[in-house]
Formats: sequence, C-alpha cells, structure tokens
Amino acid sequence: MIRPISGDDPPESDTGFTGDIANNNSDSDSDSDSSPLLKTTNKIPKDTFNIAYTIYFILGCAFLLPWNAFITAVDYFSYLYPAASVDRVFAVAYKPLGLFSLLFIVAYAHKPYSYIRVNVGLSLYVFSLLLVPVMDVLYIKGRTGLYDGFYVTVAAVAISGVGSGLVQGGIVGAAGELPERYMQAVVAGTGASGVLISFLRIFTKAVYPQDAHGLRNSANLYFILSIVVMIVCIVFYNVVDRLPFIKYHKYLKIQAVNEEKEEKGVLTVVLWRSALWDIVGRVKWCGFGVFIIYAVTLAIYPGCVTEDFHSRVLKDWYPILLITCYNVFDLVGKSLPALCLLENVKVTLGASLARWLFFPLFLGCLHGPEFFQTEIPVTLLTCLLGLTNGYFISVLMILAPKNVPLQHAEIAGNMMVLLLFFGLATGSVVAWFWDI
Repeated sequence: MIRPISGDDPPESDTGFTGDIANNNSDSDSDSDSSPLLKTTNKIPKDTFNIAYTIYFILGCAFLLPWNAFITAVDYFSYLYPAASVDRVFAVAYKPLGLFSLLFIVAYAHKPYSYIRVNVGLSLYVFSLLLVPVMDVLYIKGRTGLYDGFYVTVAAVAISGVGSGLVQGGIVGAAGELPERYMQAVVAGTGASGVLISFLRIFTKAVYPQDAHGLRNSANLYFILSIVVMIVCIVFYNVVDRLPFIKYHKYLKIQAVNEEKEEKGVLTVVLWRSALWDIVGRVKWCGFGVFIIYAVTLAIYPGCVTEDFHSRVLKDWYPILLITCYNVFDLVGKSLPALCLLENVKVTLGASLARWLFFPLFLGCLHGPEFFQTEIPVTLLTCLLGLTNGYFISVLMILAPKNVPLQHAEIAGNMMVLLLFFGLATGSVVAWFWDI
C-alpha cells in the first residue's frame, strides 16, 4: 500500500494531559519550565509553524555532515596524499567505530542519558572537523606527501565516527517516538546534508584560483563553514526539547513507561533482555533491508565512484560532481515518502535486494565497452544509486518504530541505526574489492 504521509498534527482533543514532565523526564534538563503549560491546558499542542519538523530535518542534516565533509574534500586530500586510497580508508576508519559506539548505546538504551550522549557526539563532530584546518596551519602548510598528517586526518574521521554513533542513536530514537513525518524529516535531513556539503565544496573551490594555493585556501574555508553549520545544529538540538509539542510526546512516552512498570514491575536485566529481543523480532525485516541497502551503497560509493572513474575534461571536478549528483538524488529519494509512502515491507525488501544489480552495472562501467566508461553512463548510475538508496532507506526507517509500543520506539530506532551501521561497515570492507 502506498499513501502520503500526512502533514497535519494530531487534532486537538481532550486527553486529560495534566502531568508534570519536569518531574518525570530525566532524559533532559530542558523541561523545568513545562509545568505551567501542562497544568493549564488539556489539548494536544500543535507543531506551530512546523518548527519541530524543521529542527528535526536540520538535526538529520547534522549527523551525516562530518562524514560528508571529509569524503567530499577528496580532491584536497588526494592532492596532499597522492599514494593513499583516501575515501576507502576514511570509510574503514569511520564506520566500525560508529558501530562500536552504537553497540554501547543499545546495550544501555534503558538508561536515560540520550541528551548527554547527543551533545557529546556533536562536540566530537566539531573537534574532528576543526583538526583539519588547524593541522594545515600548524603543520601541513600546503605541502604534499606528509603522511603523518594523513594519519591524524584518519584519526579525526574515526573520532567523528564515534560521535556519529552517539548522535544518530539519540536523534533517530527521539524521532521514533514522534509521528512518522518526523522520522521522514530526519531521514530527509541526512540527504540534505550531502547536498549542502556538495554545494559548499563547489562554492569554496570555485571562489579561489584552480591551483595548489587556491585548493588549500578553499579546503580551509570549506571546513570552517562546516564547523559553523555544526555549531548551529548544536543550538537547535538544545532548543527543540523546550517546544510544547515535543514535551507532550515525551509525556506520552513517560505514561507508557509507567504503565509498563505497573504491569511488569521494575525493569530487571532479564526483563530488559526479553524486551530487547522482542523489539528485534518486530523490526528484523526492516533492519535487514537497511543493512542490505547500505552494504550495496557503501561498497560502491564513495570509494569506487570517486577513485576509479576519471574524466579528461572535468579532471578533479569529476569526483565532486559525481558526489553532488548522488547527494541530490539521495535527497530526492528521502523526500519522496512525504508524498507517497510504500507501506509494504516485503516489496521494499525485495527492491532493496534488487539493488545488487548495481555491482555488474558499475563493473561494466569500469571494464566494459568504451562508451560505458564515459561520464554519462557513470553519472546516470550514480544518480540512480542515490535515488534508490534514499527512498528505500526512508521507507524502512519510518515503518520500523511503528511496529513496537511507544515506550520502545526509541530502542527500535537505535536498533535500526545499529543495523544501518552494520551495513555501512560491511560495505566499506567490500569496497576494497573494487580497488582493481
């Protein structure tokens, strides 16, 4: 079944909503001023001017921004370290550490510390991005072949990977507790992150001369602007929990948790493990689809796309433009569920498995007839890779949290991100087989 995601907030109705979130929500310290509002109204707060939706879109943009920033600067890093397989090494450094940090989150998902985890992760993002221009000013100074600098850069990518696990788990989990359009906002935001970074790289590269000095200046400006964007995202994250609409949905979760405690008693380790396995059973097919999608995507993009295909005409602009094409169509795919949501998991899973056809198609572009090795077929395939990745990921991420009770929606979101990271890590390893 395909249907549009409604853009309307829940209708106002009598809910008996008179509780005090400030005394119940230990996950954030931003609710201390909520009591007067909750005690003076019995109607469901609306997302006025779609502020919460917009912020969740921006937060979705935030948690992929550092990764996109590093891989889209492939022209700069390839110039500094010509003997290194830059994007492939970045993928291997980023994905496994993000996976390990997310495993930690899932293991302690019953502990209400997501507010702290996300802020720590966002701070790690800023620190990792800041390392690149600081190292250039203090050590690299535009010189090539200084591979100590490359190792520091890889460490910065790894740090952002740790931050990614902390941030994605918290934001996706929080979106899973809200109406489904907010998960769509987060997923669409991840696509917007790639588009924003791509155009930011094109802009910073275009405003300077196309020589070594200009490349260095453009890269430094590019990372500084990325840091500014991340700081704005930190501010928005620390504001969103103050919105009445978000406080209301947090209250609903607290109610559901309290009801579960009354029914089952204190959440022991045994009960927690049992609940966790029940959640896994409910979201396993959605999670398997996400795993397959990202395993295929990361096996091909960015490594194969940015390093194995070359253009005599476009030169070092070619990988940047291919990344931009992928990101634009990924954003289009992640935005489409707002218009038409495919609610059949089996069909989505079958389509996800069919994406394995991208392997022989890209292999044909690498070693097939001369025409297939030109810019047009490679660009079309890259666009299609991004479009299918964006749409099917968005559908599965929206459907999964709705298969579990509200009090477990955050954990379901974390499980989906965990399987997403497994797919990313698998794809980053498979990508080395394209280095032929």
